[in-house]
Amino acid sequence: MSAGTLYRGREGMWSWVAHRVTGVLIFFFLFVHVLDTALVRVSPEDYDKVVATYKTPIVALLEYGLVAAILFHALNGLRIIAVDFWSKGPRYQKQMLWSVVGVWVVLMVGALYPVLGHAVRELFGS
Repeated sequence: MSAGTLYRGREGMWSWVAHRVTGVLIFFFLFVHVLDTALVRVSPEDYDKVVATYKTPIVALLEYGLVAAILFHALNGLRIIAVDFWSKGPRYQKQMLWSVVGVWVVLMVGALYPVLGHAVRELFGS
């Protein structure tokens, strides 16, 4: 099957772009995470300062974005696997994409409080 078959139409093009962008963002996060974790061996005091910045509301928003990227990348990856390995996958790829988006939205709504609850409490009080 060609890439043209897998990514036919406007939705397919945007899912292709979103899959690559989320993959790069996740890679960047992992790179930074490895670096900041390695900082503990170089300077535990600086490591503590870096970790303290992670408790800010802005970083909570970035964490929510990370959750969004990971969830979309994972769900869309499962869709791509289904398109590649299920004989009827190419026929139902558009429906599967919209299913991925629907499940992603539901999961993101469910992640609001667990991920952003601390930031909201910090900004507006308990």
